[in-house]
Amino acid sequence: MEYRGVVVGSNEELFRVGPMLGTNNLGEFLALVDALRLLAERGDEERAIYTDSITARAWVRDRKVKTTLPRNARTREVFLLVDEALEWLRAHPAPMKRILKWPTKSWGEIPADFGRK
Repeated sequence: MEYRGVVVGSNEELFRVGPMLGTNNLGEFLALVDALRLLAERGDEERAIYTDSITARAWVRDRKVKTTLPRNARTREVFLLVDEALEWLRAHPAPMKRILKWPTKSWGEIPADFGRK
């Protein structure tokens, strides 16, 4: 699993993490939280954040991750990031109105997906 944040239009890569052992849903969740954190650090509280993952959006909203990936030595790296992301979300409530569903049928694949679908 790996994930990144990309500016729509310019395709500027804002961050990239991985690869590591994980799941697509965990990568989508971590990308949303990293985008929220980055924009908060920049003082940009209005920019829309797009995702094609209903699951990741729900995990951000609920501040809970419901994955079946086992916690073990092989998944330690991803769960460190998940735990850190959840801690950040608890301290910084996510403005869900700015996390929008990417309309894949209309716009095609989301640029952050590395073009692998």
